[in-house]
Amino acid sequence: MPSFDLTGKRAVVTGAKRGIGLAIAEALAYAGADIVGVSATLDTGESEVRRRVEAAGRTFTGFAVDFADRAAVSAFAEEVQHDPVDILVNNAGTIRRAPAAEHPLADWDEVLAVNLSSQFVLTQAIGQGMLERGCGKIIFTASLLSFQGGINVPGYTASKSAIAGLTKALANEWTSRGVTVNAIAPGYIATDNTQALQDDPARSQAILERIPAGRWGSASDLGGAAVFLASSAADYVSGITLPVDGGWLGR
Repeated sequence: MPSFDLTGKRAVVTGAKRGIGLAIAEALAYAGADIVGVSATLDTGESEVRRRVEAAGRTFTGFAVDFADRAAVSAFAEEVQHDPVDILVNNAGTIRRAPAAEHPLADWDEVLAVNLSSQFVLTQAIGQGMLERGCGKIIFTASLLSFQGGINVPGYTASKSAIAGLTKALANEWTSRGVTVNAIAPGYIATDNTQALQDDPARSQAILERIPAGRWGSASDLGGAAVFLASSAADYVSGITLPVDGGWLGR
């Protein structure tokens, strides 16, 4: 369908080195978008994300940016806007696990910096250019913990709950000016961030028993939702957090 075609669009995808960010970058590329990939440890020369984007026939530009460093994020935001950004996928994130009563404050600060504060810094900067042009698509990566409390991840839950709220707040201000703002909430996806859960037989089994789809999700399961929200097919969709969870929240 033409409305899903992203040909000629330029998309910035953070956290693009692996997992969900890699899968979203690949999906957007196959839909026609050129990709700017960003991760803290991305090899800006050869990388898996570059290989996949170029295999789709699109151009790739890589940046290594530490999202715990606000100054570095601001500098990247300024540099990347030398050419217009049509799509921004805020996927960079981190997680730290420890019971709330013992949770190191340094871990709390890092998770909030990476998952929330830097997301806003980058979105504010790139969003201004979108608002000036009167068009743009912004997509955050939220979480099931945007809806639920989780266990032993207080900083992560707080940040992802805030991302759901920020999505609505920005949509309220920007949708009338041509910029839609949405979020995708992945379910239990088999990535590095969930490796500890996958490796715990009891937790993994309990999770599987609640997922109607009967399996852990794969990163590629997020691609279709990202293409939809980035495309003109979703021009009248803004302010939502879309779960892609195999039915978990409906259980």
